Amino acid sequence: MIARHETQTEPMTDVWRRLAAPVDPQAIAWRQDGRPIARDGKFFARFVAYIEANTVRERLDAVVPGEWNLTLELLPLVNASDDAIDAAPFAFKARLQILGVVREDVGTGKDYKQASTDAFKRAAVRFGIGNELYSFDQNWVPMDGDGKYAKPLEDPAIFYENRRERRETATLPFSRGLIATDVPPCPKCGGRMWDNRIGKRNPRAPDFKCRDRGCDGVIWPPRPAATPGGDAPAEAPAPVAATGTNDPLPF
Repeated sequence: MIARHETQTEPMTDVWRRLAAPVDPQAIAWRQDGRPIARDGKFFARFVAYIEANTVRERLDAVVPGEWNLTLELLPLVNASDDAIDAAPFAFKARLQILGVVREDVGTGKDYKQASTDAFKRAAVRFGIGNELYSFDQNWVPMDGDGKYAKPLEDPAIFYENRRERRETATLPFSRGLIATDVPPCPKCGGRMWDNRIGKRNPRAPDFKCRDRGCDGVIWPPRPAATPGGDAPAEAPAPVAATGTNDPLPF
C-alpha cells in the first residue's frame, strides 16, 4: 500500500485532468508496426506513435509525487517465430495504483524490459496518460523494400505532419485513390474508426473498425451488385464481435 498525504489540497478532478493532459509533442516517437506491404510496385509500412516509459514516470512524479505505485507480474511465455518483425514472446501484467485507484493491463515484447515497459504504459493509458495518441490517423510510410530490415524512405514524423497538412486535398499513395478524410463515424457509438482498406489482405475483411476497444462497431465492404441474368452476389460475412485485444496499440 502506498503512503497517502494527510491533506489533499487539489481537487481530484484536477488531478485526473492533469494526468490526461496531452504529452509534449517532442516526446512522441514513431515505430514500425508489422512488415511492409506492396502497392503499385512500391512498399509501405504502417508506423504508430508512442512515448517512452520515462515520459510516463515524469508525468506521474509531476502530478502525484509519492502517491503512485506499480507492480508487475510475469505471464507465461508465448510461442512466436524468431524472424517475425513483431514477435513478442514475453508478457507482463502491470498494476498501476494512483491515489488508491487501480488500473491493470498487459504488455508484450521481445524481452523482459520491452514487455514490462509496454505493460506499464498500457496501464498508464487507462488513467489518460498518452491517450491522445489513439486519435492519430494511420501513418503509412514509403519503404525501401519489404524485407525484415527495410527502412523508411522518409522520417515517419515528418511524413505524418506533411500528410496531415495536405489531407484536405491529397489522396493516399495507393491506386484505390482513397481520400484521407473519408472515414465515417462508428455506426454503433459514433466514435472514430480505423481505416483498414489500405493494409488488409483479405478483401472480405471489414473496411472500418471502431477505435474503442469496448465497441464492436465495424463497416463491411459493399457487396457487388448482381449482374442481369447472373447469380446473386454472395452475402457479406456476418459481423464478428471485435474485442480489440489483438489490435496494435500506439505504444
